[in-house]
Amino acid sequence: MCGDDSFLNYNMQPLIKLLKGLFAMKTLYLDCGMGAAGDMLAGALYDLLSEEQRAEFQNIAAAFSAVGLNVRCAAAEKCGIRGIHFAVEYMNTDADEYAACIHEHEHLHEHEHCHEHEHCHEHEHCHEHEHCHEHEHNHEHEHEHAHEHCHEHEHCHEHEHHHSHSGLHEIEHIIRALPVSDAVKEHSLAVYKLIAEAESHAHGVPVDLVHFHEVGALDAVADIVSCCALIEMLAPERIAASPVRTGSGHVHCAHGILPVPAPATAFILHGVPVYAGDIKGELCTPTGAALLKHFVHEFTAMPLMTILSQGYGMGKRDYPAANCVRALFGESPSEESMDEIIELRCNIDDMTGEEIGFAFDKLLNAGAADVYTVPAGMKKNRPGIMLCVLCSVEKRGALVQLIFRHTSTLGIRECRMPRYVLQRETQTAKFEDGTIRLKTAQGFGVKRAKFEYADIAALAERRAITLADAEKIAETAFKEFSE
Repeated sequence: MCGDDSFLNYNMQPLIKLLKGLFAMKTLYLDCGMGAAGDMLAGALYDLLSEEQRAEFQNIAAAFSAVGLNVRCAAAEKCGIRGIHFAVEYMNTDADEYAACIHEHEHLHEHEHCHEHEHCHEHEHCHEHEHCHEHEHNHEHEHEHAHEHCHEHEHCHEHEHHHSHSGLHEIEHIIRALPVSDAVKEHSLAVYKLIAEAESHAHGVPVDLVHFHEVGALDAVADIVSCCALIEMLAPERIAASPVRTGSGHVHCAHGILPVPAPATAFILHGVPVYAGDIKGELCTPTGAALLKHFVHEFTAMPLMTILSQGYGMGKRDYPAANCVRALFGESPSEESMDEIIELRCNIDDMTGEEIGFAFDKLLNAGAADVYTVPAGMKKNRPGIMLCVLCSVEKRGALVQLIFRHTSTLGIRECRMPRYVLQRETQTAKFEDGTIRLKTAQGFGVKRAKFEYADIAALAERRAITLADAEKIAETAFKEFSE
């Protein structure tokens, strides 16, 4: 090993710069311990952005004004934790009218109300029955009611409401018109397709006939498109998430009172690890579930990563626990820094050292990554060893045969395990009477370098000098080589 660390640092800088990006993946981890909704995910992702990126996203947010929406990212706090509340607000009462124009129909109910009069409700009627209108109302007079109607069904009046029914065709029309990249549009439509398939399964209607309710509102379009745009801006190479907390109890929706998770949500979450937890309420919405299902590569505990930034997306409701999605952004080992290795083990107490040494050589020559022994106390107090052989999955079969052939063991244990590895490279410097190899290893914030001992020893023999002097000559050779 070189004695002068400054020399090694100097010589490895070009290599470090060249290979810097090979050993870490940009990783996004989503903590869904309080579920996931579209606005919560959007808030958490926005919280990760730099100031420059936030200014860029505001251009996207401003585009939603064309459909009557005001998208705001405001600071919020839950249980003392600061984060972002992603708010989508209707700019005026014409938002649904604009949506109806886009949709090319006014299908807000199964019947048609044509109110051309004004309702001035100033008192309260609480109807607990249902109205089934199968005729048209053509009122050309004015009603001056001094009471207030509190119906458990919805009236399509000329006053403000934020409820619309939309199909995939109408949703696609809106998304295609937005000033975002083609990739963002395709991701957004893919998310909506997941929701459409879930609604189709839950309600027993063809996908083409699915009419979205809560998720078909314009604000849901803003949530989904914004999440897709934010992920594009962050550009993670890997997205992981925790198991998803769904909540429990029941939820009121357009179809009535449904169990939590709602049928569509549960369908989307097929294959995803979930749990209810002890909070009553809908913690994971169909929109949140679809975004997770589309983007997340793996649902797991937090992976090995170096955290560079964190973001919190706040929900609307308050619970004993902080109602938020936490997003962690950082670096994880790349796939090139990980592999799988097999460890083969057996206990031996009736072989000589020479016989074990012979087996050693056979195993190493056959491609074992490493072979070693561990002293062990055997039955009847006999001294023995545990023979350990490390190898790739591909070489396991051949090495198992060699162990049985060249040792006295009657059984071999196998252990399969993931392995993190430093990326290795060998450099060679040539000079007048030979070559010197320098082995380097890099990754996980670590860098190492070591001269090949055989080369240093050979140089020392040729020149009749010490190993220390040979290392100094090698240092000089590599300095000239790197320059």
